[in-house]
Amino acid sequence: MHALKKNRPLRRVTLAAAGTVTGVVLLLSLKPHTPPAVAQASSSSGQSPSQSQSSGSSSGGTKSTGTKTVTGDTVQTRWGPVQVRVTVRNGRITEVTAVAYPQENPRDQEINSYAIPQLRREALAAQSAQIDSVSGATYTSDGYRQSLQSALDSAGV
Repeated sequence: MHALKKNRPLRRVTLAAAGTVTGVVLLLSLKPHTPPAVAQASSSSGQSPSQSQSSGSSSGGTKSTGTKTVTGDTVQTRWGPVQVRVTVRNGRITEVTAVAYPQENPRDQEINSYAIPQLRREALAAQSAQIDSVSGATYTSDGYRQSLQSALDSAGV
């Protein structure tokens, strides 16, 4: 008769628990711990990724006065590029627009149809790139946050 059949049922429970814990630890160790890298935009477009565009009401483009529109870096995510354009007026974020985001297939379109407006609202409310990720759109949220931060850095906010 096999040693685990009748004589020691507690041993079987202990081995199953140890196997489960080992499996969970191995699965958690596979999780990536770094966000996607910021990709440099190619110079073939003829426009730098963080090029400033001053509007007609701009007064010198200083940090505290005037209006400045800046496009952030293009961030390559697992599902495609994400890029954000920010308008800053008198040191406050007045508009945030997603210039590029994944929309190649119906699933991308579905996810980003609710994620992009939510990320915009959060950025306007926080007045910074310190915003929460949208559940179900983690990669887009990370790319949005990174591109937003690069735009704010370029705008001097």
